[in-house]
Amino acid sequence: MKQFNEKLASRITSAVGTMWCAYIFAGIALISLPAALSTGDPIIIVAWVAQTFLQLVLLSIIMVGQDVQSKGLQQKIDETHEASLAEFELAKAARESHAQEIAAIKNLLMNLKDLEKDVDEISSDVQEISEDTTEITEELH
Repeated sequence: MKQFNEKLASRITSAVGTMWCAYIFAGIALISLPAALSTGDPIIIVAWVAQTFLQLVLLSIIMVGQDVQSKGLQQKIDETHEASLAEFELAKAARESHAQEIAAIKNLLMNLKDLEKDVDEISSDVQEISEDTTEITEELH
């Protein structure tokens, strides 16, 4: 029963929320206008304008306006969502790029450590050679 009521309410709302319905309501309201005017009573004329014409016609017009506004809002939401997704993809790409850069820097550091070991070994060898040449030089003198 709940689904039936929801579908019925949705269809009625869709039908009433159109400008064609506003025109029909205006036509219906105008049928009673001559009777209201013929009384000459300002209270009846004001009541006709407020209770008959405005309530009937503005109901549909307000619904149409809300529909237009909600479509505009939905478009902005969709555009914001698309922009957010694009920003997310850019951030992912930047993150991947940074990960590659970090890996390259780590590789360079490892190479530098290897070079440092090589320099230490060469320095040690040079030190030994220097000591050997010092000994040889002392023996010769």
